[in-house]
Amino acid sequence: MNSYSKLIYVSKDDLDELNHVNNIRYIEWIQEISREHWQNAVSKDIANSCIWVVRNHNITYHKSAVLNDELNIRTYVKQWHGVISTRFVEIKNNKTDVILVTSHTEWCMLDSKSFKPKRVTEEIIRQFE
Repeated sequence: MNSYSKLIYVSKDDLDELNHVNNIRYIEWIQEISREHWQNAVSKDIANSCIWVVRNHNITYHKSAVLNDELNIRTYVKQWHGVISTRFVEIKNNKTDVILVTSHTEWCMLDSKSFKPKRVTEEIIRQFE
């Protein structure tokens, strides 16, 4: 399984009024790493021929991240079915290895010109194995 990860540092702009990372920021990180993984795994031609839209987000918040925490965000695609892919994301505190957030998201692939659902090809799936 082809996974993708990166490190990020919590900044003041990521925090809510409780001085924890805002829940919306986690969603942004989930979407950002998903997009980065896609763009790094497929050719530019494939990336330009289709777009992904969220069908369903399921997020579990286990613990909070705070200012200056170093986070490891890791993603991989677990399942493909027709026009849908199911992607998992895990956000950990990189120093303690404690899981902070887990999510799985159903993404629907669309043709970038017509915006109609587009079946995921075997060529695309192979890029993520």
